[in-house]
Amino acid sequence: MSTTASPAPPPFRTALLAGALAGTTVDLSLFPLDTLKTRLQSSAGFFASGGFRGIYRGIGSAVVGSAPGAAFFFCTYESSKSILASYIPESSVSTHMLAASAGEIAACAIRVPTEVVKQRAQAGQHGGSSLSSLQAILSQRAKIGVAGVWRELYRGWGITVMREVPFTVLQFPLWEALKAWGRERRVRTGHGLLGESVVVGVGGDAGEVSAAESAVYGSLSGAVAAGVTTPLDVLKTRVMLSAQRESVGRIVTDILREHGVRPFFAGIGPRVMWISIGGAIFLGSYQWAVNALGRGGERREASVIL
Repeated sequence: MSTTASPAPPPFRTALLAGALAGTTVDLSLFPLDTLKTRLQSSAGFFASGGFRGIYRGIGSAVVGSAPGAAFFFCTYESSKSILASYIPESSVSTHMLAASAGEIAACAIRVPTEVVKQRAQAGQHGGSSLSSLQAILSQRAKIGVAGVWRELYRGWGITVMREVPFTVLQFPLWEALKAWGRERRVRTGHGLLGESVVVGVGGDAGEVSAAESAVYGSLSGAVAAGVTTPLDVLKTRVMLSAQRESVGRIVTDILREHGVRPFFAGIGPRVMWISIGGAIFLGSYQWAVNALGRGGERREASVIL
């Protein structure tokens, strides 16, 4: 068992800014892979949905939704860890699982509408742009009413939560466990994972892991979680792209009857690659921002004391 103390959770403002930066960075840098994955999972087929053409379709909705969605996640995640620490040890797997689940549910309030618009644009529906996809949904108000438009924007909410919660329950405890191992290793060897020298402070405190270390751990944990949850991702894509609202049970039955198990793993290669790279960028940039903002706060406190 590790005896290295975990660093204090970052303040709310730090989690907000770091999460927004991380979400925007990863979504924009890996958008083409996300488009290819969506088209592979579409019931219309890869080439009918656009193939390799227009791989930046739908990027507008990603730009709008990335920062607030990721910021919502990390603010809820870090706050939940602090609250749960009164009842469960902060370093326990249960704390990370519960906090990550709460963060994902909060993030889905923003993520689901932007995903609906983005994926329809990626699949070439409604003209193939975020704006035209959003206008197509809003134009249905006269026929289905405001409540119907709201339901259409949040189509796939249930399956998205069903995908995101298992994914994050796998990824974040694994990421946190790898970071804890990294901190312990820094104390034991005096070096970080990538060979950098570490100054161990009073009480055996080597501080938080570096952004590069966090990126490596984020890549590993993301790849594992992505592979395991691919069937849920396929179902989410099919629900969001279907011409009419369909239940998850109906989609599962149709896929199994017509094609067997294989379609449930459609796009697993791009998904694992995208999330493995994305995990490195997302959790690496988040750690970089947390570390940078933390050092800034420490310097300000030191200047006040002096």
